Amino acid sequence: MSTRFTILEGRILNTVYSVNGPVVKIKDTKDFSMLEMVYVGKNRLVGEVIGITEEFTTIQVYEVTTGMQVGEPVEGTGAPMSVLLAPGIMNNIFDGIERPLRKIAEMCGAFIAEGLEVSPLPLDVKYNVTVKVKVGDKLAPGGIYATCPETPSIEHRCMLSPMLPAGKVVWVAPDGEYTIDKKVVTIEDSSGKQHDLTLSQKWPIRQARPIKKRIPINRPLITGQRIIDSIVPIAKGGTAAVPGGFGTGKTMTQHQLAKWCDADLIVYIGCGERGNEMTQVLTEFGELVDPRTGRELKERTVLIANTSNMPVAAREASVYTGITLAEYYRDMGYHVAIMADSTSRWAEALREISGRLEEMPAEEGFPAYLPSRLSEFYERAGYVEPLNGVHKEGSVTIIGAVSPQGGDFSEPVTQNTKRFVRCFWALDKSLAYARHYPAVNWLQSYSEYMDELKDFYNEEVDPKFLDYRQQVSNILIEENRLMEIVKLIGADVLPDDQKIVIEIAKVVRVGFLQQNAYHKDDTYVPLQKQFRMMGLILKLYNKSKELLAENVPVSVILATGLMDKIVKVKYDIPNDKPEMFDEYELDIEQKLDELLDANAAWRNL
Repeated sequence: MSTRFTILEGRILNTVYSVNGPVVKIKDTKDFSMLEMVYVGKNRLVGEVIGITEEFTTIQVYEVTTGMQVGEPVEGTGAPMSVLLAPGIMNNIFDGIERPLRKIAEMCGAFIAEGLEVSPLPLDVKYNVTVKVKVGDKLAPGGIYATCPETPSIEHRCMLSPMLPAGKVVWVAPDGEYTIDKKVVTIEDSSGKQHDLTLSQKWPIRQARPIKKRIPINRPLITGQRIIDSIVPIAKGGTAAVPGGFGTGKTMTQHQLAKWCDADLIVYIGCGERGNEMTQVLTEFGELVDPRTGRELKERTVLIANTSNMPVAAREASVYTGITLAEYYRDMGYHVAIMADSTSRWAEALREISGRLEEMPAEEGFPAYLPSRLSEFYERAGYVEPLNGVHKEGSVTIIGAVSPQGGDFSEPVTQNTKRFVRCFWALDKSLAYARHYPAVNWLQSYSEYMDELKDFYNEEVDPKFLDYRQQVSNILIEENRLMEIVKLIGADVLPDDQKIVIEIAKVVRVGFLQQNAYHKDDTYVPLQKQFRMMGLILKLYNKSKELLAENVPVSVILATGLMDKIVKVKYDIPNDKPEMFDEYELDIEQKLDELLDANAAWRNL
């Protein structure tokens, strides 16, 4: 038997020439195409063609290649690496190449067996299908031809794959219960060829799904987190990076966003994270209650778990699998939020595979194509008009965690990510260690979406919202400047007008930016309450400046206890009782006016 090919049942099979970790090479063959999905070895491990030369075809294998030998067969599929799209995706847990982990656990326990072949979605589950077309209707790519309740929270809308041509409906099944592989509609294209449509379709993970057009971004993704919604907002259909060192709360922040953001669906990608942390994610998501429906949050969530001890190549594929699932639901007219945790581990997988391919390394050993891969991922976000013609909008919002080594934001993954995202939430180790959560550093973070979102804030919240935001931001910036002076010469030498800035900034930091995820009224805060909280703080600030102008000492203002009272507003005023802010504003007016009157009376003595 040759090491280059073997003859089996009259057919020439290509065989393994070399094995280097997840990288397998075949010699002297022209049987494979670029990005084709293949089965490698006697265990039929899933792989993908990533390089073709005159002499060698290079494959990256998405499973462990331990024990593989030279001469084992390699079989092509003739199709690119794809995922199955059908009812059953929601409330499911997949690995990086869409293998169902719950089903695998039932079959072979805690560890995935090599070459395990299992359908990504159950083929025996029946769904209550309503056919939306009738004989004679025209069906274009992206058009909806059937719907079914996937979970109690999500309606699944079956669409004509953009890979198929438009056609006329020539047969429809009656409404009823069907599995995902049963024919429900038949169409005939312009050439007379008929196509049977089931509840499922396949789509290549590295190819973005087509859309009708992009819609200008003009709405925020409302998260209920004050530092995000009011100071550094992200737009629906936008992109954000959450960089932070170990222990700064990246995963916790993404949990809060997944639970509370106003997206219809959540795709959580655990890419290269620790196994025990991923276990915690799976456990917590199973226990979370969806605040919008009162049902389990997992009914509108799909989890892709690819831990650090799983094959490195599958980690590289996991983000593409996640974004493809998100685009599929976006095309149904849903707003989808992706939590990728973390893109640094994904970049490390690229670096490891690149090293095994003996490619020329760039900065810190990462491949030279790292920026282009990051851009390919983040550019698949967007606010769009889908092809289906029924739902006028859908979106994919990408929030990617970055784990720079040692918290160094100058490393390549963080710096290149900043080039492709418009929202940057820098997590601060000192804030996290001081138990200030979310630990977003308000000085290093930024959002480039404010111009697009100003009409929303003006019309849906209040015309003063952006002015309040700017004033609060200015107070924090001024405090940072003053603290540099305080470190050198102490706070006692500062004039009272600068002391009050430091005191109000403390109220902003503790009473507004710091949030308690375990408090019923503070874990999620509506925009209207956020606006009133900023207004209350600024009223105290402006009124205090009036007193200082009349030579009332700052110590007298602090003695009123108003600062501490405003800090506790986040707990003391329930989210559903905004009218209580009027009482607090009146209290500020009365107490400070009393000081002003007392000061005037003393001066007249």
